[in-house]
Amino acid sequence: MQWLTAFVLAGFLGYAGAWYFGQVEGNFALLLFCATVVTGLYWLAERLYFLPQREKAAQALESDALHFRAELATKGITQVDGDIEAAKNRVMQQPWWLDWTAGLFPVIVAVFVLRSFLFEPFKIPSGSMIPTLLIGDMILVNKFAYGVRLPVLNVKVIEVGNPQRGDVMVFRYPPKPSLDYIKRVVALPGDEIAYLNKKLTVNGQSVPVKPVAEFFDTNETRYYKQYEEKLGGVAHRLLNDDDRPAFIAGVEDFPYRQNCRYSVEGVVCKVPAGHYFLMGDNRDNSLDSRYWGFVPERNIVGKAFFIWMNFSDIKRFGSFD
Repeated sequence: MQWLTAFVLAGFLGYAGAWYFGQVEGNFALLLFCATVVTGLYWLAERLYFLPQREKAAQALESDALHFRAELATKGITQVDGDIEAAKNRVMQQPWWLDWTAGLFPVIVAVFVLRSFLFEPFKIPSGSMIPTLLIGDMILVNKFAYGVRLPVLNVKVIEVGNPQRGDVMVFRYPPKPSLDYIKRVVALPGDEIAYLNKKLTVNGQSVPVKPVAEFFDTNETRYYKQYEEKLGGVAHRLLNDDDRPAFIAGVEDFPYRQNCRYSVEGVVCKVPAGHYFLMGDNRDNSLDSRYWGFVPERNIVGKAFFIWMNFSDIKRFGSFD
């Protein structure tokens, strides 16, 4: 078993190394699922076979030692070298290949359940959600807010709720589902959304916006115009850059592309059933649905709701809208 275990562990390490060096496109959910299954099988084998075998061997060792000492006692020998309990402990000790598999199962299964069905941590890599989320923010995502989904397959099995306008949502990037993106939901299935001359309209109703104090971007060392927008009852802040045109350049070909009309003023789209339209709060510096299209329901990961750490600013902690 030790050689088989060494081969299995080498496979996991090889996959992780190839992922780290960019030789393969990694899938952490799949890796965690496989680790849970493998360590779970070892844990069952330990409980049902290997542990009883060691207990049986320890009992036999103790029985033989006591019998031997009893024979010596009949001959008047009462002082015998050797500690029976220490010998039993050595027999009962898990071998390394069980310690690194069955021994890790409780931790791995706890992480698997927590990450798959409850909360998953993410790190913000870009500035597309400034000023709501900054680069380096460590956030938590509620995995059950929009329904319970099967790990890896991401298929919804229990209906809980659906995304609402104004939610900050993590999803699988439609052109490359192995990547996770985060944006704000601005339109739901069946909505008609217009973003013309940098003004947002949903189903013919202008989304209320009011100017607030300018935002200073420490990364670019410049000020941006900042506004407060009320979308679906959620008040949040956004940025606009007067130096960027309203025209949306570099639009990709995407499913239901015919539902959108592009012009020098921006874009008007009819959201198809089972899909959502999302945009970044940093409106002129966000690669979002305006460029690569709608997010299908099957790509939803969860609702972002809490900042728990930012190493560049330890004061960034708490919930957000």
